[in-house]
Parts: sequence; C-alpha cells; structure tokens
Amino acid sequence: MIRSRIAALLVGATGVWIVLQPSHASAQWWRLGPVDFEACADVAERAPTKGERTSALAECNAKFAGRRKPGGGYTYYDFMQNRNFDIAGPNPTPEEQKHIDEQYAVYLENQRRNNIAAAFAATQQQVQQVQPLTLRSESERVPLPTKRPKAANCVKNSFSCEWPKLSESLNELKKKLFSSSSSKGKRG
Repeated sequence: MIRSRIAALLVGATGVWIVLQPSHASAQWWRLGPVDFEACADVAERAPTKGERTSALAECNAKFAGRRKPGGGYTYYDFMQNRNFDIAGPNPTPEEQKHIDEQYAVYLENQRRNNIAAAFAATQQQVQQVQPLTLRSESERVPLPTKRPKAANCVKNSFSCEWPKLSESLNELKKKLFSSSSSKGKRG
C-alpha cells in the first residue's frame, strides 16, 4: 500500500510538473502569431513609438521573405536579379530556393556573355575608327645629307657642326683599336 501511494504521488508530481513546465517556456504556442509579412506589418504598425515600429518591421522583414499577391499566393523579390518569383507560402521552400539559386546562376552567365559581347563590340568599333597607316613611296622619301656642312656655315659649339667631327674621330679610334687587337690575335 505504501508503494502504491508513493507511485501515485510520483505520477501526480510528474503531472503537475508537466502542466507547470510550459509556463516557463515561450508562450507563443497558444498565441497565433502573424502568418505572413503583411499580418506582421499590421501588428508592427500598432507599436507605440516610431523606434519600436521600425524594429518590429525589421523583424517582420527578416522573418518573412515573400509578400502577399493581390490575387492570392506569394511572390519573392530577388534584388540580385531584379526580378520576382512566385512561391507557395510566405517563405520559399527549399525546392523554390534551389530554383531561385539556379536562375541566379543563369543570370550571372548571361551577364558575363553580355559583358564579353559589349567589350568585343567596343574593340571592333575602335579598330574601325583607327586610320590605317600609309607608308611613303620611294619618291616621297626625304634624302639624307651626304656632305658635311662647311665650317664657315656652322655656329660654334652647335651639335650639327660638331657631330661629323666627333663621328670621324670615333671611326678612326675604332679602326685603331680593332685593327691592333686583330693583329695581336694573329701573333699569339
């Protein structure tokens, strides 16, 4: 009999503990919260201060990705692609998110191709705008001077008059150096 009383007491204590346990946990399970962004935004608009409204709207935005469509259903706006996707609920399902991601990969590939085509077109336009170089004909060539300017016509210390003298001196020096080294090489 004592055992049955202890067992009944344990069962009763466990029952009381179970009943009292949810009071410590979040009480949202018996309250109906907003089911989508629009319902959440309606609740947020009733906040007493502007700061609380802003904070509540930010929470709504983070909680619900989709927006209610006028005819029913939901739409998800992907700002990376600048387009909307129809979704079943207030948030995309994993399958819907996979489809959106696949569409983004296609979008990026199209952007890449468009950039390459634009760059190619710009290059082609630049090539067409460049004037082809024309070479001068034999008759148009400028003749090189063959005679050294006369000393009477030269201005003292001018490069045009001094260069021929310097050039002749260098040629003579090269002749002396190379002819003496080649004759030394023949002796050895």
